[in-house]
Amino acid sequence: METSVKWGPGTEVIARYNFKANSEEDLTFSKGDVLTIMSATPDPNWFKAKHADGREGLVPLNYLMKRGDGKAGLMLWFHGKICREEAERLLLANPSDGAFLVRESTNYPGDYTLCVCCKSKVEHYRVITQDQLGLTIDEEEYFETLSQLVEHYEMDADGLCTRLTHALPKKGVHCNGTADKRAFEMTGWLIKSQDICIIESIGKGEFGDVQLGMYKGNKVAVKTVESPEREKNSLVQANPLVLEAQMMTSLRHRNLVQLLGLVMEDGLVQIVTEYMAKGSLVDYLRSRGRLHVTRKDQINFARDTCAGMAYLESRHVVHRDLAARNVLISDDGVAKVSDFGLAKTQDADNPDVGKFPIKWTAPEALKTSLFSNKTDMWSFGILLWEIYSFGRVPYPRIPLAEVVRHVDKGYRMEAPEGCPPEIYSLMQKAWHKEHDERPTFLWMLGKLEQLQRETT
Repeated sequence: METSVKWGPGTEVIARYNFKANSEEDLTFSKGDVLTIMSATPDPNWFKAKHADGREGLVPLNYLMKRGDGKAGLMLWFHGKICREEAERLLLANPSDGAFLVRESTNYPGDYTLCVCCKSKVEHYRVITQDQLGLTIDEEEYFETLSQLVEHYEMDADGLCTRLTHALPKKGVHCNGTADKRAFEMTGWLIKSQDICIIESIGKGEFGDVQLGMYKGNKVAVKTVESPEREKNSLVQANPLVLEAQMMTSLRHRNLVQLLGLVMEDGLVQIVTEYMAKGSLVDYLRSRGRLHVTRKDQINFARDTCAGMAYLESRHVVHRDLAARNVLISDDGVAKVSDFGLAKTQDADNPDVGKFPIKWTAPEALKTSLFSNKTDMWSFGILLWEIYSFGRVPYPRIPLAEVVRHVDKGYRMEAPEGCPPEIYSLMQKAWHKEHDERPTFLWMLGKLEQLQRETT
């Protein structure tokens, strides 16, 4: 059971059981509800909390568990239907003690096989699925999910030939791994589709439709994608929408669009986020223009976006697709970074493949497909130019095919009309040819907040 020491104000918890208030001070809630801790109480077994619907009251500690992130729901080590020989070929291509993968059992349908490399051999362990007890290798220790089983043997060999040390991820341009629905459910992120009421379509995202909906009395944005593969047991193909949701479960900041939950039912995948009433930053700038977007608005949008990016930088997360089209504006005018479909934990040894938005992508990333917080900073410089040009498309009058050549030769865009010189100076720093010479988002945030205080 969690202790009060770990549950400071702002901690999100999920209800393990239904609870009916016994007094006016108590807060009634249902199993699966998400609550936010407000403060401790003199009794260590009770907290003051706020429900997602706005109600506040006292809640019992033993009815709650801390909401986790969805990282465990993603299983890049799951290779699906491959045979014993293929598993051995993959693991012995570069043999290393502790390397492992999980595959579907060929001899026992419905079960799995954990394949572990040890002393240049591969051991195959049957993972038995027992309806009431869960998953087990030795019929002594049982686990609710494959992720939990793997995590256990990463900590201790516990009868295996060696401890699991590093996963062999499934390869392939179009392969995003496999997700375990139960892991999302156990960490409090799974939403039932029947709890969402779709109102209307509000756009089309990169991976599917975006709709306006209602969830627990609040307006929400719902991204939907149909999966061609139906789930097997609790496992589903981790399409880009699942990857985006998995990334968002571990991120929480005022200037990031907040994930509320994930629907995974019968091949249908939806991610549910807070609704941003004023749409994308680029549309906001273009539709209102110089007559309605003030100098104060511009510096606020720049500062808000930078604050969200500084948080991602502190978490070693690279966005990879930062642009005004991927920043959304709330009803009260706060800018929030969105669209984490391409975001990844920073990993210089993991080049990306695919198409990138040329006008926003740093030149070295276009050449090497390697991304970092410094390539995000280049994109932020372009976003600043978008803000102060009131949403113009970058590199006007230069054909798209010529942009890379011009930038490589040292060309940088001129300051937009009416752009403060201090802002243009920040753009130039973001566009430094040497990525190590570009500023951090934390440094940039300090400069923008100073300019924000000076702007009337």
